[in-house]
Amino acid sequence: MATPDFIRELRATAGHQLLLLPGVTAVVLDDEGRVLLGRRADTGKWSVIGGISEPGEEPAATAEREVLEETGVHCVAERVVLTQALDPVQYANGDRCQYLDVTFRCRATGGEARVNDDESLEVGWFPLDGLPPLGEFALFRIKQALTEGPAWFQPTPRTT
Repeated sequence: MATPDFIRELRATAGHQLLLLPGVTAVVLDDEGRVLLGRRADTGKWSVIGGISEPGEEPAATAEREVLEETGVHCVAERVVLTQALDPVQYANGDRCQYLDVTFRCRATGGEARVNDDESLEVGWFPLDGLPPLGEFALFRIKQALTEGPAWFQPTPRTT
């Protein structure tokens, strides 16, 4: 996966220190109620589609762009389903990042699901009762996308 230019520029001065970055996840559903998934090139595992917002880019636009870039599917972000600060990660080169994820429920509007870049090994539509093995990250986001309540967030711990 290519590192965006703006992150390479930050790393030139920030080194490997922890960066808080805006991440976006898209749970894309079609008219048949199937969910769009990609098998990631970096882990070999199936997951929902996601990526990093570019400077000045609205999160919903990021979700729509990432889906098109990775899968060839056009979609419209319909609503925020959750927001969550993910645990920090450290990459093999020593870079440390923490992603603030905003997950959107998206509706497919066109295109054909296909591997459209080097980030996915496979791409496909799956019925909810026939999902491939998925991690908790993807399962929780799919569950929240199917819930009609308010967006989920981690409540602030209360001290008494």
